[in-house]
Amino acid sequence: MSDLNYDLGDIIEMKKEHACHLSKEWKIIRMGADIRVKCLGCQSSVLMPRSKFDKRIKKIVRKADGSVPE
Repeated sequence: MSDLNYDLGDIIEMKKEHACHLSKEWKIIRMGADIRVKCLGCQSSVLMPRSKFDKRIKKIVRKADGSVPE
């Protein structure tokens, strides 16, 4: 499990670049057992199980309130 404290609306960076090659940054748009994220490069969205998401997330770039995590 990831030790990162992410929330709905956060901008996160994944370990690998999206297939569009425009961005590694994603916005969390749905949270539950599955997490839906939207690519900030091409605007496509992907739904994945939380366990898979926790393995792929690298860091939180910006929190939903606009703050930058330490």
